[in-house]
Amino acid sequence: MSRAMKTMVGGLALAGLGVTGTLALASDTAADLPPNAKPGECYARSLIPATYTTETEQVLKKEASERIEITPARFEWVEETVLVKEAATKLEVVPAKYRWVEETLQTKPESTKMVEVPARYEWTEEKILVKPAQTVWKKGRGPVEKVDNGTGEIMCLVEEPAVYKTVRKRVLKNAAKTETVQVSAEHKTIKKRVLAEPAKTREVEIPAEYETVRVRKLVSPPQERRIEIPAEYETVSKRVSTSDSRLVWKPVLCETNLRAGIVADVQRALSKAGHNPGPIDGVIGKQTMAAVTSFQRSKGMATGGLTMEAIEALNVRVN
Repeated sequence: MSRAMKTMVGGLALAGLGVTGTLALASDTAADLPPNAKPGECYARSLIPATYTTETEQVLKKEASERIEITPARFEWVEETVLVKEAATKLEVVPAKYRWVEETLQTKPESTKMVEVPARYEWTEEKILVKPAQTVWKKGRGPVEKVDNGTGEIMCLVEEPAVYKTVRKRVLKNAAKTETVQVSAEHKTIKKRVLAEPAKTREVEIPAEYETVRVRKLVSPPQERRIEIPAEYETVSKRVSTSDSRLVWKPVLCETNLRAGIVADVQRALSKAGHNPGPIDGVIGKQTMAAVTSFQRSKGMATGGLTMEAIEALNVRVN
């Protein structure tokens, strides 16, 4: 067998053993090793799942009871004069009488308050001197401007009156101050309802009242009949454990029973059975081992490696 094939087989055996197989190899006692082992074969500790059976039993669905059937009473209609209402007296309340009156109420008493009187101003007019009166020389004009050719211009001494301007200005008449002002009391006239005559009671006679009516009279009383209702049962199914899950040694592929292409045959058989092993490459990988475990569980087989039991169930020949 080639070195590569031996390496693959060794990895396959170790993958089947898992942690449990490692513990078995490390053990020194014969009880931890596969019984009746054959030389040249590999074994893996595999988990056999628990088995169950379905049992049926009858359980009480509804307890026994009884039903009561009542035959109603029979009546017939007759006419009778019956007392509807007995003679009586009653107290009648005469309500109180009221009248409306007007009343003046003081809503606010007389008081005083401090009022601020603002300063008062007024406008006055005043003439102010803009230009005082003066005399000035001005050139004279008229029908004759020159006396002769040797005389210069005519000059006149003219008196100009003073010039005034009227201005308006705002002057304080009364300074600001505070005054105490008397605030009159406030009153409100309201209308209110007052008792004019109190309520009182009086006794009133009420005569008896009669009426001719149709009444139902009992002909036969109601009757009761009890009917027994038996108990009801139903059959129920329950799942009962017949054996617990356990670990057992199972033969797995090893150098003695491995032939060329067996892993690829297993992968093809798993794929045909509906358990995806990944690529058909003849290599035991995680996806192939997951497909093996899924197949074993679907058949109720022991899990824990590529057992001979699983290979035979997949119809793969190892020889």
